[in-house]
Amino acid sequence: MRVSIDHHTIRKGLLFKKIYYEVHVTVAFTHEEKQIIRGRGLLKTKLVDRRPATARVDDRDEQFELRVEHLVDGKTDQFLCATPSQSKIYEEELLVVLEQMKRWLDDNAETGTRTVVEF
Repeated sequence: MRVSIDHHTIRKGLLFKKIYYEVHVTVAFTHEEKQIIRGRGLLKTKLVDRRPATARVDDRDEQFELRVEHLVDGKTDQFLCATPSQSKIYEEELLVVLEQMKRWLDDNAETGTRTVVEF
């Protein structure tokens, strides 16, 4: 699994241009990892709860979730932050979650074996 994270500064708005800081995340899964994700039905698994800087108060939180299906097949996920600091914090959170996901995929690769313990 290879993770690529890029930061971009963008301007949005018609009359009043506002600057946002966009974080692009691309994950390149190995063939084996893709097989595990699809075979175990892990595509709908939620990785991160998040709200972009442009979200309205009445927007549902579910529409902003980052799920495994958003990252499979080399798709790039884009997320808007209000400040450069927030974009760096978001990057740190992503790295922690993706590291856990790698361990989680390794755990889902095979079923457990027999364990005998004597106390």
